[in-house]
Amino acid sequence: MNKTKKITCIIQARTNSSRLPCKVILKLSNTPIIVHIIDRIKKSTLIEQIILATSVNHNDQILLDIANDNQITGFKGSELDVLDRFYNSAKEYGADPIIRITADCPLVDPILIDRMIEFFEKNNFDYISNTLKPTFPDGLDVEIFSFQTLETIMKKSNLKSEREHVTTYLKTHLDEFQTYNFENDKNLSHHRWTIDQKEDLEFMKKIYALSNSKLILNMQEILDIISDNPELMEINHGIGRDEGYRYSLQNDEKIK
Repeated sequence: MNKTKKITCIIQARTNSSRLPCKVILKLSNTPIIVHIIDRIKKSTLIEQIILATSVNHNDQILLDIANDNQITGFKGSELDVLDRFYNSAKEYGADPIIRITADCPLVDPILIDRMIEFFEKNNFDYISNTLKPTFPDGLDVEIFSFQTLETIMKKSNLKSEREHVTTYLKTHLDEFQTYNFENDKNLSHHRWTIDQKEDLEFMKKIYALSNSKLILNMQEILDIISDNPELMEINHGIGRDEGYRYSLQNDEKIK
C-alpha cells in the first residue's frame, strides 16, 4: 500500500451495462465517453491522482488499456462487489480523501469538483455530496469522503445493493455519519446529463455537436446551449433518476 495520502478521484467503470451495452466506450466526438470523463477530471487543480477501478472480467481489459494510455492508474477488482473493488483500489493507492465519480457522466464539471474538495478540506465532515438532495443536473454527481468513512461502509454493508452502489449504506444510515449536502443556488435537478439509455446518448451527441468543438464545457456553457436549443430537453425527458439503484433494491438480499 502507498502510505502517502493523496486527494484521489476514483472512477468506477465496467463495460457490462444492461440498458446501454458498453456505454463507457461509446464515442462522443470520436472519443470514448470514459476518456471525456478522464480529461475533465484532469482539469481539476486539486486532485492528485486518478484511479479507473474496473473489474477482473476479461471484457474490461480495454478500460485498463485506456487508463494506461491516458496516464492514470488502472485497477481491477470484483465485478459485482463494487464496494470491495472501490475499497481495495483506495487502500492500494493511499486515496484519502476520495472523490467518487461514475463512468456515465461525460459532462462532469472539474470546477464543481474543486469547489467541493475545498469545502470538504475546510470542514469536518465524513461525507459530502450534491446528491442527498439533488439541485445540480443529473450527471454532475460528486461524492467526497474520507478513507475512514469508506472503511466503515465496507465493514457494515451486507446487502447486495450496498455492495453494488458503494455509498448506499451511508445514505440509509445518515445518523451514523457527519454529512453535508452541497447545493446549487438554483435547483437544476430536472436536467438530465447522464448516460444510461439510448435517448441519453442522443442528447449528449447533440450537446457535443453544438459545442463549437469545445470538448470541455462548464455547467453554464451547457445551460446556455440548452437555453438556445430548448428542444434538447425533450430527448431524454421522463427517464427517472437513479433507475439502476431502484432496480437493485427490488432484487435486494443479504450476502453475508
